[in-house]
This record gives sequence, structure tokens and C-alpha cells, in this order.
Amino acid sequence: MKTKGPKNPKRAIIFYYIAAGVLLLLLNALVMPELMRGSVIDVTYNQFISDLENGVVKVVEENATEGTITYSAVDENGKERVYQTAWVNDPDRVDRLLAAKNPDGEPVQYTGVIPTQTSPIMNLLFGLILPVLFMVLLGQLLMRFMMKKMGGPNAMSFGKSNAKVYVEAQTGKTFADVAGQEEAKEALAEIVDFLHNPSKYNSIGASLPKGALLVGPPGTGKTLLAKAVAGEAHVPFFSISGSEFVEMFVGMGAARVRDLFKQAAEKAPCIVFIDEIDTIGKSRDGAGGMGGGNDEREQTLNQLLTEMDGFDGSKGVIILAATNRPETLDKALLRPGRFDRRIPVELPDLEGRAAILKVHAKKVMVDENVDFMAIARATSGASGAELANMVNEAALRAVKQNRRIVNQEDLMEAVETVIAGYQRKNKVLSPREKRIVAYHEIGHALVAAKQTNSAPVAKITIVPRTSGALGYTLQVPEEETNLLSREEAFNKIATFTGGRAAEELIFGSYTSGASNDIEQATRLARSMVTRMGMSEQFDMMALATVGSQYLGGDASLACSEGTAQKIDEEVLRIIKSAHAKAMEILKDNVDKLHELANFLMERETITGEEFMEILNRPDEIPTVQA
Repeated sequence: MKTKGPKNPKRAIIFYYIAAGVLLLLLNALVMPELMRGSVIDVTYNQFISDLENGVVKVVEENATEGTITYSAVDENGKERVYQTAWVNDPDRVDRLLAAKNPDGEPVQYTGVIPTQTSPIMNLLFGLILPVLFMVLLGQLLMRFMMKKMGGPNAMSFGKSNAKVYVEAQTGKTFADVAGQEEAKEALAEIVDFLHNPSKYNSIGASLPKGALLVGPPGTGKTLLAKAVAGEAHVPFFSISGSEFVEMFVGMGAARVRDLFKQAAEKAPCIVFIDEIDTIGKSRDGAGGMGGGNDEREQTLNQLLTEMDGFDGSKGVIILAATNRPETLDKALLRPGRFDRRIPVELPDLEGRAAILKVHAKKVMVDENVDFMAIARATSGASGAELANMVNEAALRAVKQNRRIVNQEDLMEAVETVIAGYQRKNKVLSPREKRIVAYHEIGHALVAAKQTNSAPVAKITIVPRTSGALGYTLQVPEEETNLLSREEAFNKIATFTGGRAAEELIFGSYTSGASNDIEQATRLARSMVTRMGMSEQFDMMALATVGSQYLGGDASLACSEGTAQKIDEEVLRIIKSAHAKAMEILKDNVDKLHELANFLMERETITGEEFMEILNRPDEIPTVQA
């Protein structure tokens, strides 16, 4: 949708000035005379003579220039009012006025207005200058109001950039504050070195890339890295979001881009950081979400492309930008000479997560015996922002328990809080529901433990959480893996179906508790068929595309309707096979299923060590039948 608004803001201000002038003239010509006229009563000259003879007149004023006689008199209700009549050439009027008495019996006060000629300077002052000054004041107020609406309280002139400027190292961040992104820091260290020693590169004719694009999922530290570069280089840092360029007036974004680059050139060497650049840098062919074109965004993008071509990178102006949607960016923006370098900022690995936890743990009081590597293993796939949140949640839990030091239990509970939500201690399950949930969770854990290449069980609980889960089974892999084999994927699906299989085996029916398991199993099975090539029927044929690599967008099928039906059949076959495998495992270990479920109902939460100890010990106690 195109943004509507005046294309020329200056014309809009002129229009408001003209409107204010017309309003002022109408007020002066129509309203004021009516207001003045409403306070004076017009009467005939005969009425004036009658009032004089009746002794109700107090003051009389003649104005020969305007041809009027104005007088005040007491009406029949005893109230004093002002009357006006036409000036008549009456030779007896002066004698009558001198002989007339007022209601108090005293002579009527009689006066006249001396005719004067108005000064031309006063006419100019009151007729032109004061109205113009009034209109200018009104126009300034209107302009300030409009500017605040358009660009916030700091936008006091059209086209002014709203970039936040950090002088030298005022960002307060360095590479020491960034952990888990060693490859990205290494790539950005070259930019820092160039800003420190530009002559070293210029001496051999090397030029630094004009722009570097930080690409990665949300929460991985792209903005933090940009601030750290400025902090390391000790140069001014301009920070602005892509959305701040887009306003209701067409051309405003382009003006702000020009102003931003002008400020950057004046303060070179410096760093310009544009966050969420996909807001203004979307593809102009309609595929990037512009929907046929948007005047304001397209003009802003064109101006950005022009400015990046026009400035000299050797002067030390570095453009950094961040996005988590690189597939939507215009190709002209990514060509060499603009954003030359693409720096991936991915989710941290095992070592990176442990390093991030240690960085954030420096801000709180942490027990020296805390094992950060164990926490890192339990948080596979977590971003830096999520890890920081976990450390903060652990500190909050320690305060709630009147402790000043965060321990290992606090951190593990914080992990579960971020993953599954807070414990709902006030939610009471009926004995029947509690028994169903216990068998359901033990079903997951038992199927996982009896399969090879499956992550060990770390915790099983039937305490409800705010996420809606009535219980969950936590698996923590022993080592970080980057590849997923077909066997491992199939075993995961079998583990997902283990809860429903346990309900069917023990109770002969099932509940809605497996809804989330079904969703995850179906998503993984569909990925095996359409994206991973793990289906004998379709082999290595690509059948789906992912809309966003970093935002978790669902894959869209890229095949015919007949092939889509076959895909559904293949996905169903995989899930049924995994379900049958889970049922077979549970039938072979039904005694342990009863024993572990009873133990879980008694304790509500058990650790992975307790689970494995019961699972591996010989059967010495009678089996508890359902």
C-alpha cells in the first residue's frame, strides 16, 4: 500500500499560512463587528429626544465624523444600557442637552469626539504588520506540531536524521563483551585495524569494503557486535533503525539518508550502523514484500544506493547493517561496491554458549562451583539473548529464595523456565490426570533410553508449566552435533510418539496431551521427505523451499498437486512406523514402565540419574498393574 501524504512538505506549510491569514481576515471582517454591534442598541432620533425629556439619559457622546450619537440611559427595569442613533442637524439639540437632567437630578454629561486623522504608520502597524506576525507565529506552531508527528520530538527540521550518535568509545562495548562469535569478531577486527591504521592499507592500494552486512537469527548479538567495533576503534558511532527512515511524507526517508551520510562525512572516520535494514532495503521487484512498489521506501532505497556509491571509503566511513531476512534484500544493495562483505552471526555452539553464560554471569553473584558447560549442553539452539535471560532468571530465583549467590539449581530451573515457562504450583491435577501424565512422560523417556543415537534423559517432571505443558521430559545431548542422520531423525519421531503409545498401551485410549508431540513429529517427518531427501520414494528430490532461513518460517511445497498427495502419504507412513516402534519398545519394557510411572507420581520430578538407575536395575519388586 502506498503511503499517502503531501509530496512537498514546504507547500503544506505555505498552505497552512494562507489558511491562517484567511481565517484572521474573516475574524476581523465578520465576527468582531458583530460582537461589537451586539452590545449597542440602535434607536431613532425621536427616541433619543424622548429619553432626554424623561430624564433617563446619563451620558451623551456625539461623533460628527461617523455621524452617530451614542448615549447611556436607564431602561424600564432600572438597568443601564448603551444606545446609538443617527446624527441629525438639530439646532435645538445643544439647548436640550444643557437643560436635561439625569436620573439623579444632575445635568447630563455631554461630550463630543474630536475628529483626528489616523497616522499611516499606525494603519500599517495594525492593518498589516501585526496580522502578519500573528500568522507567522501560528504557522510556526503548526510546523512544530507537524514535525513532532512526523519524526518525534528531535525532528525539528524536515529531512533531519534521527541517528543516535555515540562519541568515540561511548558505546560502552568492546570485543570482550561479545562471546560465542569468534568468527564474526575476527572478520570485524580487520575493520577496526583499518580505522586505526588506514595508511597501512592505502600504501599498497588496498581499500576496505564500504559496507559489511551482519546476517543471523534474532538475539545473536548483531547490534552488540556493531557497538563493539566502534568501541574498539574509538570512533564516532551513528546508530539508526531502518524503520526511522520511513515516514508519512514521500521523500522524507531519502532526505534523512542524505543528512545521515553528510553527518558521517563530517565526522570521518566513523561507523554508521543501520539496524533492520530489510525495512528499507527490500527487493524492488515485488518479491521482497513491496507489493508492487512503495514510493517512500523505493525512494529511500534509491538514495541509499546512490550515497553508498558516492562516498569515499578510504576516508574511514564504514557502513554496518544488520538483518535476519537477507533473502528479501534488493540485489543492488548486495553487489560489490556497496555491501561487499557478508558476516554470518549464527547461533552459538557448545563452547560459545558456555562463554556467553560466563560473560553474563560476571554481572551477578555466582557460586564458584557452577558448571557452565552443563548449562550449555542443556541449551542447545539458544541465542545469546536467551542465555542472558536465563542468567537473569536464575538471579531472580535466588533473590526469591533469600539467597545472595546463584547456584547450579537456579540456572537449571532458569533453563526450564525459558523453555517451558514457570511452574504452576496452584494448578492441581486430579489423581487420574496425574497418572495419565506420569505414564505419558515415562513413555517418552523409556523410548528414548532404549534407542541408540538418542540424547540421554536429564529430567522428567509432571509439574504443570505456564506454557500449558502438564509435564515434560528433558533430554540433554552429551556432545554438540551439526548433522542429523536418517536413523537419528526416525528415533526422534519415535520418541515423540512414545507418550501417546504409553497411554494407548496402559489405558486402552488416549487424551489430547500428545498434541504438541504430534505437531513436532509431523514437522520433522515432513522435513525428512521434502527437504532432507530421507525418503526412498522421492530420494534426493527437493520438494519444498523455506521462506526465511533465520525466522523459522514454514516450508512451502514446490511440486504438483499429485506429488503433494504422495508426500502426505509418505509422511504418514514414517510416523506410523515410528509409532509402531515406540509401542514395541514399551511392550517389551512394560514392567519398568509401571515402576517408573509409580515412582514419578510419588516424586513428581526425577532426575536422569534416578531414571537410569531404576531402568537398569533388575526387577526385584512385584509389578504394579494398571
